[in-house]
Amino acid sequence: MDFRLLFAGTLVVTIGEQMVNVAIGWQIYERTGSALALGVVGLVLVSPVFAFSLLAGHFADRFDRKMIVVVTQIMLALASLGLTVLSYGHGSLLLIYVCLFVMGSAMAFSSPATSTLLPLVVPEEAYGNAATWSSSSWQLASVVGPALGGFMIALSHGTTFVYIFNVCAALLFLFLIVLLRSKTHVVQKREGTTLSSLIEGIQFLRHTQIILAAITLDMFAVLLGGATTLLPIYAKDILHVGAVGLGWLRAAPSLGAISVSISLAHIPPFQKAGRLLLWAVAGFGTATIIFGFSHLFWLSMLMLVLLGGFDNISVVIRSTLLLTRTPDALRGRVASVNSLFIGTSNELGGFESGLVAQLFGPIVAVVGGGIGTILVVLCVALIWPEMRRLGRLQAGKN
Repeated sequence: MDFRLLFAGTLVVTIGEQMVNVAIGWQIYERTGSALALGVVGLVLVSPVFAFSLLAGHFADRFDRKMIVVVTQIMLALASLGLTVLSYGHGSLLLIYVCLFVMGSAMAFSSPATSTLLPLVVPEEAYGNAATWSSSSWQLASVVGPALGGFMIALSHGTTFVYIFNVCAALLFLFLIVLLRSKTHVVQKREGTTLSSLIEGIQFLRHTQIILAAITLDMFAVLLGGATTLLPIYAKDILHVGAVGLGWLRAAPSLGAISVSISLAHIPPFQKAGRLLLWAVAGFGTATIIFGFSHLFWLSMLMLVLLGGFDNISVVIRSTLLLTRTPDALRGRVASVNSLFIGTSNELGGFESGLVAQLFGPIVAVVGGGIGTILVVLCVALIWPEMRRLGRLQAGKN
């Protein structure tokens, strides 16, 4: 019952977040026509992640994780309410960025606390399956959210109703989290917020090379493969499909991810997980390159579907490694380091893509990122040979 509440809450709030992603991109590009302005969105969202992630992981290990999620959901609801007012009143771009900064701050604290609630509501032997279904809920929301957001923008000729929906979604998730009755994790109150305590997550990863390799692989793949940031440009100026088309383009990676998730949930555990991870990220880079060159809507959709499928394999393997090989006392800090690497690379990748697109055009930005992703796979395979040898994902098994 508890896992179903967490699953439902995550699904609802992610639908709202994905709708906002579509709305923000469309609104800013409509108002500015600037690829760099799209990239600045990522920079604004990533700043609080840099500032607060290690502290957020410390909080998740020292305080009630459920209460942290409650507080951050209130912050997200207020930020979405601010976007609603600014969208309706055509407020300044600067204030929109302020609201996005508040959302980024809330997510910096919410991410490690939310991700570490999962081990408290499912038994250890179900971690792998739970990670797959948790990823599936995110991917399902990432299909429904962008498509719904695109249709809502097109029908209402604006983004206001999208932000209103996100306010309601955040409040509903808040209600479901309050109902959640999870096992209590061991809260260690003897230590203060010291630098050594904050960096314990980094030290753990430094000595757990296989997790470090998986995070590094994902981090650079996301950093370089920033095609989704430039989707408003592709939808409006290259593929000419408008807001509805943008919604489907944003949903396409999750369609692929859901298909993969359903398959992964019904097959035996991976026997050669490391090689599969390397091939999946290489496939992600290849699909990014083809998408970058495409001027056909159906081909672009297909490449985004493949891109999402390959990416989800990587997410499931990395998430399962984190669940099975991290002590509970360190889960908050390790999750915050994971969020710092993956979350910041996502947003920094968006800024990098926007900047390169502003200087050299969107096609060069996307194709160059795909080529870079493939080069990263080769580097990781050479630097961490244990990744090539990784077999099953459970601790102590190869």
